[in-house]
Amino acid sequence: MTSFLHLILFLVCIIGSTVYSVDRGNFKTCEQSNFCKRCRSMDKNQKTAFELVPDSVILTDKYFEALIKNTNFDDVSLRMRLDGLKDSTLRLRINKDGNQMYNRFQPVHALVSEPVTESMIMARNASTVELELSKIIKVYITIAPFKLDVYVNEELTVGVNHDNLMQFEHYRPKPESIADNEIGSWEEYFKEHQDSKPRGPSAVSMDFKLYSSTSLYGLPEHAESLALKSTSGNDPYRFYNLDVFEYELYNGMGLYGAVPFLMGHGKKNSVGVFWLNAAETWVDIAGVKGHAEHTSVVESLVNLVSGSSTDKDIPRAHFMSECGIIDFFIMLGPKPLDVTRQYSSLTGTTPLPPLFSLAYHQCRWNYNDQKDVHDVETNFDVHDIPMDVMWLDIEYTDSKKYFTWDPVKFSEPLEMVNNLTSRGRKLVTIIDPHIKRDSNYFLHNDALNNDLYVKNKDGDVYEGWCWPGSSSYLDFMNPKVQEYYASRYSIDNFVGPTEDIFIWNDMNEPSVFNGPEVTMPKDCIHHGGYEHRDIHNIYGLLQVMSTYDGLLKRSNGKKRPFILTRSHFAGTQRFAAVWTGDNMADWSHLKISLPMCLSLAISGISFCGADVGGFFNNPDKELLIRWYQTGAFLPFFRGHAHIDTKRREPWLFDEQTTFLIRDAIRMRYTLLPLWYSMFKNHELTGAPVIRPLFFEFPYEEQLNNIDNEFMIGDVLLVCPVLDQNVQELTCYFPGQEEIWYDRDTYQPIKTNGLMKIPAPINKVPVYQRGGTIVPTKQRVRRSSVLMKDDPYTLVVAIDLKAIAKGSLYIDDEESFEYRNGHFIYIEYEYINNQLISKCLHCENFNTKSWVEKVMIIGIPNVFTKASIQVNGGSLSELTVLYNTHNQVLTVRKPAVGIAQNWTISLL
Repeated sequence: MTSFLHLILFLVCIIGSTVYSVDRGNFKTCEQSNFCKRCRSMDKNQKTAFELVPDSVILTDKYFEALIKNTNFDDVSLRMRLDGLKDSTLRLRINKDGNQMYNRFQPVHALVSEPVTESMIMARNASTVELELSKIIKVYITIAPFKLDVYVNEELTVGVNHDNLMQFEHYRPKPESIADNEIGSWEEYFKEHQDSKPRGPSAVSMDFKLYSSTSLYGLPEHAESLALKSTSGNDPYRFYNLDVFEYELYNGMGLYGAVPFLMGHGKKNSVGVFWLNAAETWVDIAGVKGHAEHTSVVESLVNLVSGSSTDKDIPRAHFMSECGIIDFFIMLGPKPLDVTRQYSSLTGTTPLPPLFSLAYHQCRWNYNDQKDVHDVETNFDVHDIPMDVMWLDIEYTDSKKYFTWDPVKFSEPLEMVNNLTSRGRKLVTIIDPHIKRDSNYFLHNDALNNDLYVKNKDGDVYEGWCWPGSSSYLDFMNPKVQEYYASRYSIDNFVGPTEDIFIWNDMNEPSVFNGPEVTMPKDCIHHGGYEHRDIHNIYGLLQVMSTYDGLLKRSNGKKRPFILTRSHFAGTQRFAAVWTGDNMADWSHLKISLPMCLSLAISGISFCGADVGGFFNNPDKELLIRWYQTGAFLPFFRGHAHIDTKRREPWLFDEQTTFLIRDAIRMRYTLLPLWYSMFKNHELTGAPVIRPLFFEFPYEEQLNNIDNEFMIGDVLLVCPVLDQNVQELTCYFPGQEEIWYDRDTYQPIKTNGLMKIPAPINKVPVYQRGGTIVPTKQRVRRSSVLMKDDPYTLVVAIDLKAIAKGSLYIDDEESFEYRNGHFIYIEYEYINNQLISKCLHCENFNTKSWVEKVMIIGIPNVFTKASIQVNGGSLSELTVLYNTHNQVLTVRKPAVGIAQNWTISLL
């Protein structure tokens, strides 16, 4: 393409961005992806037949290994290995045996460490191998045809290759005559783009039947319902990280991230399947109950009662990848939280984020200059709205050259940052992976001189187009690039920043405006001789890993980094938060943000949010208010907008709108102690910070398709308003012996099932679970940093047995010193009319915070006073107030240090 045509395309991408919506014709269907078409047709045509070679079997107490032959290709043999792992997990790998024409890529970057194996008891006969992982878990391997049966408690739970859809194509030279079923294996076209495919066919696939499950979940990132749908008659769910503008809803087209984790859930148990492959992947789903595009609680109940179903077969999934090896894990639960713990032990958890990152973020493409930044953050104070982080999009740079500043608009970056930090705030700047091809740009020159770029199929530096115009792309597969890129974040190299600047890695799918499907050609070459098709879905992860390393080194390993990434893969949670990308100011996009973030959370990535208000177009007042009210209860909370939208800072509306947005943001700040404690629990256990209702109530089948409500931990039930002109809302309250308390009125709800609740524009329907204790901070200030030593209010919501429990985690909110034991961990229990506080870990950290107030909800009016005993000392009398309207007893000013051991007794 000529340089002139390049320029025209580039201008169209930028100037026309406001009218551009997703053109499905720019992105492949399965029918247009030759390997997907081949693998998917296996159930229509002749199926491959793989068999174990009996004489090759190796049995040890640690693993099972054998050769597999493909009866259609006698000269091709594969090596299979099955490992039993700790915590009820299995791993199976299949790769070509012996020397290969080309190495097959294995994305070990997704794994936090090499999984720990456990001993297995093994036995075999002529047709079957039996493996016993524990007294309740057994695996039976059938030799011919090859398949696996996984039993839990003597019941068949997971079947592998039961539909005989396994495939393992082998690299080979292009023959003179190509069979009909292999057309497209050596060369493929999509629109005007050619994929040379010099290595030939390389697809792998496997089918799984989840016998104990009734519903399937996971497989993010898709703008889809929480419960996965059957793909019969439609495209499979696609994993191919792409830059998709104004994405369509309720379909399986690939978006920005790929986390090939599948969860099956049924009344008896839950299981997980993790398909470890970084290439383009499609997943067919079958055997699940059909449901509408968005399943409300009412529709879920109707389907359950009527038994309506479009497919009564056993839930099953068929994973199909363009290349790589067959490498998958099976996690055997038995409960949803067990599956997420098992999965997190493989891919890791989110390190405890710095507290400011859990507060409110203000962003726009773009704030015009330093004065604009100053005016916006000052107006948050003028209007008494807390805010922790200001963000800068691409226009802050010098002509889209990253690690630089615009010499006119942002001429004094250090002064700008210092002004923010003096008010307890931070700054985030965007750093994209495309590098402007400019001979006056140091980074481009360094990349050329040190061979740091991705190459095209001919071995020359690959050139594509993105925001700067002509661009090349750093090869993050190269350790030399990783080291160089990390070094760019040092204060010496990135002139202007301090340790209070954090990073946003965007456009890292990678986005290439003139590339096939708006991304890099698959036949580009990376370090190690791998094609881009091998590593595509981890390109963004590799960039984020280097960024994380750079921020870590910037503070000599002392301060916790904060990074936001758009592209993501399994394991991204160890390094960055994720958002749902370029959404729209539309009620449907508000609604889809819940299942999108819930799917990510159960797949390991809890730190998720959506652009509040929608990135494209202009929200009306009602939509903006409802979006803030919802976004305040998702882990990542950021307002963001496109460059051509109207300014929408909270004070630019009428008085009521500003008031209600302020109220939603302030509500978030009062709950920061809960969010922080939940993220600490996630780091330790892998438990999702936000989670579907069925996670907490796995035996309640009515919950399986509900995705317009969610839980924060096991404590709060959130039932946000997601539709226009709503004054009344139907919410489902789970649990047969549960009591829920309205967070605003403290009125109890003892219903198990559907209930209509009032939802005027000032109402955020959130309910505290009876039996829990929520730590809050009621003195909301301009930023979370300024609330560090403020006192706590404990909200005790008793259950039907008049018992409640809770916990609180405290540290310095920014460093890794907590890993050296510098933190406070407190457990609370209300029982027998006493609230007991035990500091289980108080060493090596001091806090000035104290207990300002205790509110006990749902308690009868029989107590007139209270006393407190601190550290086993003498009793002191306390003042109590009782509200007969909502049955709340308030203990005012216990005035005890938060880390002290104490007991409050009601008298």
